[in-house]
Amino acid sequence: MGHLNLSSSKRNPRQWRLLDLVSAAFFGAVLLFFLLVFTPLGDTLAASGRQALLRSSLDPRQRQRLVALVETGGHHQTIEPCPADTVDHMPCEDPRRNSQLSREMNYYRERHCPPPDETPLCLIPPPQGYRIPVRWPESLNKIWHSNMPHNKIADRKGHQGWMKEEDPYFIFPGGGTMFPDGAEQYIEKLKQYIPITGGVIRTALDMGCGVASFGGYLLADDILTLSFAPRDSHKAQIQFALERGIPAFVAMLDATYFIEVDRIIRPGGFIVISGPPVQWPKQDKEWADLQTVARALCYELIAVDGNTVIWKKPIGDSCLPNQNEFGLQLCDQSVDSSHAWYIKLKKCVSRTSSVIGENAVGIIPKWPERLTKAPLRAKIIKSGIDVFDADTRRWARRVEYYKTSLNLKLGTPAMRNVMDMNAFLGGFAAALLSDPVWVMNVVPDRKLSTLGIIYDRGLIGVYHDWCEPFSTYPRSYDLIHVSSIESLIKDPGSGKSRCNLVDLMVEIDRMLRPEGTVVIRDSSEVINKLGRIANAVRWTATIHEKEPESQGREKILVATKSFWKLP
Repeated sequence: MGHLNLSSSKRNPRQWRLLDLVSAAFFGAVLLFFLLVFTPLGDTLAASGRQALLRSSLDPRQRQRLVALVETGGHHQTIEPCPADTVDHMPCEDPRRNSQLSREMNYYRERHCPPPDETPLCLIPPPQGYRIPVRWPESLNKIWHSNMPHNKIADRKGHQGWMKEEDPYFIFPGGGTMFPDGAEQYIEKLKQYIPITGGVIRTALDMGCGVASFGGYLLADDILTLSFAPRDSHKAQIQFALERGIPAFVAMLDATYFIEVDRIIRPGGFIVISGPPVQWPKQDKEWADLQTVARALCYELIAVDGNTVIWKKPIGDSCLPNQNEFGLQLCDQSVDSSHAWYIKLKKCVSRTSSVIGENAVGIIPKWPERLTKAPLRAKIIKSGIDVFDADTRRWARRVEYYKTSLNLKLGTPAMRNVMDMNAFLGGFAAALLSDPVWVMNVVPDRKLSTLGIIYDRGLIGVYHDWCEPFSTYPRSYDLIHVSSIESLIKDPGSGKSRCNLVDLMVEIDRMLRPEGTVVIRDSSEVINKLGRIANAVRWTATIHEKEPESQGREKILVATKSFWKLP
């Protein structure tokens, strides 16, 4: 969740009953019944992708010395560019490395991060011909071809309306595998069965999203969709989604997806499955099994419309432990279903707490009222309601200061994709409501588990450990914001560093678009160190005083990533 990283058994940063609507539109054969194991079709293509397996030329001691030189600013040390064939490199989703792993349950398609000492200390270059991305909202319909010249999807899926090349652009007609005539028509069909308009539903998850046209067009109805898909034979589908300005990240669910979807969907929420096995030729058994599982979980069948099925989750606990042929049982009372980072999937059904029941679809306040009303889940924090209200006011002041005194381009077409690396309650994102942006709220896995509060507000986000690379392509974000960056690398118990700020800043650089902006708040000592590292990663940085109303010794670093190219 996690990040919502919805990888299977190894890394599962997932949200717990957070979403109002889960759509499995055009997921195709991937969404077969949970006992069906994925076919490895396209594995060879994915494994033989053009990305090289990066290996550092430095031994660990040399690497440590380089990190120390960068941190101290010694000899004006700069970090060198990575090779030209790394322009799309994702360290934890490297096809060459992962192709050597087990195919069972698609294990090889999960996150598999290299040890820090094997991660090269270099800056990912842009591809040849890269241009500053098309601005939102034009980017919903077209992007520069040269920014990701991957024609495979256009060649294979063009007839289904996914995308097509019209030099110098890729054009997105809005279609998908299950809605070749366009996402808008598909959404209109869903409106017959689901309260898509009126603020009842705010958050959605699109599994196996293709180029995310479904999520892109739901924005017109004020529904914020987090789209995800694995890095598979389609190679760049999530990269296209992000370039379009649609919330997305790289992840996958394994064949136990229905149980996991039940865990993350809000009581009273909806699950939509379009495509196999729903009334699909030669898949009668899989379709029957899927219905049997839904009945065992007490889901209400809303409609079967062609190859689309819609179920509604009950508000109370599942009717389990009724007998069922799959042996499904409620999870033990000791299982905390909100813990999802590095937690293996369990073959049990998550329980619904009284707090979650109060936040069910139709009971939780409608959007946008829910953005500023403290949810019951805030009670996980001492004096949680007061903390929530104070945090909301604090970030409203800070964002106003960012715009008026630091001259950030928030509210302009220059910023669309935004990340908050240490989101806490989502106050920073809430303060940006009036801006044409979406925010990926990241809750560090070793901090208080506040992701449920973020979703209750009608925002989206994921879990993550910032001592590992994030599951996104290079050049994904226009603005990356982080408060208390040093806390992201320290162990909460011992206070010792688990990794270093240099590697974290290099990862931020990988995620940031050329000419993108970084805003970091921390103590003056940390900010001064970051100023030296910023020079090493080729950023132009300035250090500012905090807003007058804030307490403490914070300073603010504002940096711009330079638009450099390989010679």
